[in-house]
Amino acid sequence: MSDLQIGLIALGVLLILLVLGFNWWQDRRVRRKMQTHFPASEQDPLLGAGAAAAGAASGPAPRREPGMGGEAPRAQAGQAAPVDPGTDADDAAEPDPACEVVIEINFAEPVRGAELLPYMQSLRHVGRKPMRVFAETDQRRHRAHIHAGESYASMQLAVLLANRSGPLTAIEWSQAWARAQDMAERFDATIEGPDQQAVLEQGARLDDTCAALDTQVGLTLLLGTAQPAAEVLGVARDAGFVPDGNRLAWPAENGVARFTLARADGAAFDAGMGGIERLYLLLDVPCSPADSRAFGRMVDVGRDLAARLRAELVDDQGKPLADGSETVIDERLQVLFGQLEQAGLPAGSERAQRVFA
Repeated sequence: MSDLQIGLIALGVLLILLVLGFNWWQDRRVRRKMQTHFPASEQDPLLGAGAAAAGAASGPAPRREPGMGGEAPRAQAGQAAPVDPGTDADDAAEPDPACEVVIEINFAEPVRGAELLPYMQSLRHVGRKPMRVFAETDQRRHRAHIHAGESYASMQLAVLLANRSGPLTAIEWSQAWARAQDMAERFDATIEGPDQQAVLEQGARLDDTCAALDTQVGLTLLLGTAQPAAEVLGVARDAGFVPDGNRLAWPAENGVARFTLARADGAAFDAGMGGIERLYLLLDVPCSPADSRAFGRMVDVGRDLAARLRAELVDDQGKPLADGSETVIDERLQVLFGQLEQAGLPAGSERAQRVFA
């Protein structure tokens, strides 16, 4: 080996040693800076500076379960509210085969409710048809709502077959099926459902039945000059009306609205600063509980409101009510209530309110 080769080898070894020495020096420099800014402590910095003192004073800190969205209300100060695990009893609500069609989603392995909850928002509507979600836990319990603390073996998507927007369409059914497929892909599941043509035919039949029975009866209150909305609202509440979205409702004993009161412009009673010149009373017959004086009761309340508001009560044609007209109309409504019952759509029932929405 020549002197040149030996010299080059020695130079290479020297360079390597210099690099190693420089790296060691840099490492010590960084460590000293870190110790200056973060002095050594027996307390784990990830737990916070005050955790040890708090633990010594009050015992171990309570375990916090992960949650969805905002922070849950505390049962006691310093303690997180427990995740609702559901109950051992089956939920009462279930799909209604008379007006809903079901898509079944069967999971290969039970899925935690906390994993399913983020997708529930997308399962509320397809087009103009609402959907309801049901599920069965891994303990074979029926649920009408998903609970974060439970595990589920299957889900059911109940799609409404018809409402006042018409029968379920092929596009709406395809959207529902696509949502089910998306859930199946995300959570390793299989889906089952009826044939599309059969579903569309069932929806069309239900829509025909509802169209033949759909009846609404209205009255109008003419206030003359515009009256402040706040005053009108106060008078209506004093008369017995209760809030119901943008409208006011006259409730039956079971809480279902017998008839409603609305502004002519459709706005909420507390919206804007303008006055009110006209009000509508509406008896939505399929959605109102059967009553031998369904229309007569609304007339009585309308006349009371008219007196309170110094208004004129007229029918939906703008004419003053004829004496005895309420008796004739109530007799006709009794026939309609009977027809709704025979069609499996009892007036005021949950099913009727679902399909006549």
